[in-house]
Amino acid sequence: MILRDIKKSYNEFSLCIDKLVVSDPGIYGLVGNNGCGKSTLAKIMTGLIEPDSGSIDTEGLTPHNITYIGRKPYMMDDTVYNNLVYPLKLRKETPDPELVDSLLDRMGFLNRKNQRAKSLSGGEQQKLSFLRAVIFKPKFIIADEAMTAMDLGSLDIFEKIIIEEQEKEKSIWIIISHQMLDLKKMCNVIYYMKDGRLEQ
Repeated sequence: MILRDIKKSYNEFSLCIDKLVVSDPGIYGLVGNNGCGKSTLAKIMTGLIEPDSGSIDTEGLTPHNITYIGRKPYMMDDTVYNNLVYPLKLRKETPDPELVDSLLDRMGFLNRKNQRAKSLSGGEQQKLSFLRAVIFKPKFIIADEAMTAMDLGSLDIFEKIIIEEQEKEKSIWIIISHQMLDLKKMCNVIYYMKDGRLEQ
C-alpha cells in the first residue's frame, strides 16, 4: 500500500502524510501519543474513512483481504462461535471445524463457544475480535490498540499468533501501540507519529 499527500482535518487537528509505503510482507509498528493521528491514519488505510485529499494505491488489496481490529470491538448479539466464523460466512467460505476449535481452544473459549459473545468481559471480547480477524487469513491487518485490555498471558499468546500468521501467510501487519517495548519484540519497522505527521 502506498499513500501520497494524504490530508485529513477534524476541527483543530490535521493529519498530513507526505508519503508512506507499506508494501513488503512484515510486521510494522506505529507509535505515538494520544491524539497524534494514529487511528485516523489506520482508518484511512483500511478504507473506513476517506481522506480530504491525496492518493492511495492499494496494490491489489481489496476490502475482502483487509481488516481492522479496534480497541472497542463490536460483538453481534449471537454466540462466540457465530461471531468467530462470521467473516467466513461473509466470504461464502465453509468454516474448517479443526481450525475453529484450535483458535477457540488457544484462548480458552472452546467450552464457551455457545455462550453469548456480549456476555464476555471487555478483555475477552478483544481476544475474540482478534481471532475473528485472523480466521479468514487476510493480507493486510491493522491492530489499533487492540491488545490494551488483555492480560500478560493473553498478550504473549497473541504476539506469537501475529508472528506465526505473518510468516505463514506472508501478510502485512500494522500494530498501533503506545508501548515502544512491546512493538520492538515483534516489528520489523516502527514508525513514530507526532502531531499528525510521521516523524521518523
